[in-house]
Amino acid sequence: MNPSPPRDSLLWLVAIAVFMQMLDTTIVNTALPAMARGLGESPLRMQAVVIAYSLTVAILIPASGWLADRFGTRAVFLAAIVLFTLGSLGCALSQSLAQIVGARIVQGIGGAMLLPVGRLAVLRTFPGAGFLRAMSLVTMPGLAGPMIGPTLGGWLVEAASWHWIFLINLPMGLVGLVWAVRVMPDLRGEPGRRFDLGGYVLLATGMVAVLLALDGLPLRRGGYGVLCGLFGVGVLAILAYARHARRSTQPLFPPALLDVRLFRVGVSGNLVSRLGSSGMPFLIPLLLQVALGYSALQAGLMMIPVAAASMFIKRPAVWLIGRYGYRNVLVVNTFLVGLAMASFGLIGPGHPVWLLVVQFAAFGAVNSLQFTAMNTVALRDLKGTLASSGNSALSMVMMLSMSLGVAIASGLLAFFSGLSVAGGEVSVLAGFQATFVCIGLLSALSAAIFWRLGDDAVRAPQAPIDV
Repeated sequence: MNPSPPRDSLLWLVAIAVFMQMLDTTIVNTALPAMARGLGESPLRMQAVVIAYSLTVAILIPASGWLADRFGTRAVFLAAIVLFTLGSLGCALSQSLAQIVGARIVQGIGGAMLLPVGRLAVLRTFPGAGFLRAMSLVTMPGLAGPMIGPTLGGWLVEAASWHWIFLINLPMGLVGLVWAVRVMPDLRGEPGRRFDLGGYVLLATGMVAVLLALDGLPLRRGGYGVLCGLFGVGVLAILAYARHARRSTQPLFPPALLDVRLFRVGVSGNLVSRLGSSGMPFLIPLLLQVALGYSALQAGLMMIPVAAASMFIKRPAVWLIGRYGYRNVLVVNTFLVGLAMASFGLIGPGHPVWLLVVQFAAFGAVNSLQFTAMNTVALRDLKGTLASSGNSALSMVMMLSMSLGVAIASGLLAFFSGLSVAGGEVSVLAGFQATFVCIGLLSALSAAIFWRLGDDAVRAPQAPIDV
């Protein structure tokens, strides 16, 4: 059999990288209770394992393109695989929560460069019309990650131990490394392009400070005064970045992005909407295992309806947007997302399994439609260099909102569980129920943002964005 052409081999390499990242993002949540037992922690305090990874990715996304231009796609992609694999090994060897959080940060450094650099290599290898087809092939394996990850994570926890959810990355990383050495091209950008280090430090400081304050607030780590001060520092750093970007000749993200109304509304709505929905993958496995007594494998299997419905709705989503327009779809669907999330507050002992499946599938469908519509509308009117910058900014916002969403969900869960009557499962379940209602309301609030899209936002998307 003849070997695949180098261009096709590149697509398969980037597809493996996408699959590794998506699998790792979804496999961890199901294993959190088992990890908590192994590390001697409360399963309701394990959010740092998720936040450390997503926040690291969000922070490094703005730098990934410059690193690839400066050092070449081949060197950066190889470094990303090595860091991701070493971080996975570090997670498996961790003996404490602090150690695994540190290893997840290393993993996140690698993960932050895998997809953006791989996508950049594909863009420069398949220019023009060929890029859309190439990226469609690359992202298809990634769609299997949410389907496989939770179930595989539950099975590994029961068949072996939680360590194996990270150890399975080692052979994939080794294969990817050898393959990348052979097929990843060494592509570089224009020489001499300056990196906005000052703006990057301000933006990264703002994101980290705000998230640490939100994560610590419900538990009063360090006292309310310190946490409020930390939040204030974060807000000031973000405002300072906005001022810096207006004055800089080569900012991280061109201020002209915010002059594009659809991008401005799409990104702000994206952030608020995801503050609620991003906490769901973290909360659902905990609800099933901690409050309802499901095994890890059973909890993983229950996530299949969410992923299946998410994939099923992709094609109808394009028709719905073309038929009713972005604003109508997003305003109505945002309320449906909030309602679906709040309905999880009705779940309790004796809840029929078939009804759980219906609720999970309904949430998966409307949440996937939400992602497709709001991501596509944000990028629809961007042209030229703004398209690349806007895509990076949107990716950063999505990962940041994932971190913030998990921090808010875990904080609400800790707060409501503490208010409940002490005494086991009843108080924990009540905490979950109140948390689902609150984050459902939070997501529904973003409907007011999408209402500002106006009647002109009616064209169907050229290509749905599936993240």
